[in-house]
Amino acid sequence: MKPVLYDYWRSSASYRLRITLNLLGIAFETVPVDLLKKENLDAAHISRNPQGLVPALEIDGQMFTQSLAIIEYLNETRAGSLMPSTALERARVHALSYIIAMEIHPVCNTSVVADVMQRTGGGDAVRIEWMQHYIRKGLAAFEARLGDGQSGRFCHGDAPTMADICLIPQLYNANRWGAETADLTRINAIAENCASLDAFAAAHPDQVAPPE
Repeated sequence: MKPVLYDYWRSSASYRLRITLNLLGIAFETVPVDLLKKENLDAAHISRNPQGLVPALEIDGQMFTQSLAIIEYLNETRAGSLMPSTALERARVHALSYIIAMEIHPVCNTSVVADVMQRTGGGDAVRIEWMQHYIRKGLAAFEARLGDGQSGRFCHGDAPTMADICLIPQLYNANRWGAETADLTRINAIAENCASLDAFAAAHPDQVAPPE
């Protein structure tokens, strides 16, 4: 049975898994879960993920949630190279990945920001300022972390790792919200290298967006 990715095209966590599945050469089917229509809160999706979040991945007879946990599972079970071989290097890749997934993503999750706006009475201008501030702050820290001499063409060495898989969807969000990134030279060079790989290009939201 082909793996099934329960996915929303603009979700950065879903974007991570599309990249991962492509990099590991895992053919999969996609079942859209429209967040705007709140399909993620339907009973069918809650049965897949009690948090009501995307993505969820059905593979190996199991239903998996949480994108970073899924990435590591797939890498381990498919003999991938998305994590380095030494504990010290893995710690670095985890640290980079967590800047995105545990620091930027939670405070910029659209449902979280919508709740903040409702509670504070903030409007669209406040929403945009919020997104720009926290995305920029996190990416600036990521850029500084890349300056330790362990990066190559990608975040860690010369092959993509989980850090790149986390970075590229966050850059998509940065561009979407107008966060300043032009001066992040290390990040931008890595982004160009990722964009040259089919696995990243095919996972881009523009390639999987539903027809209008």
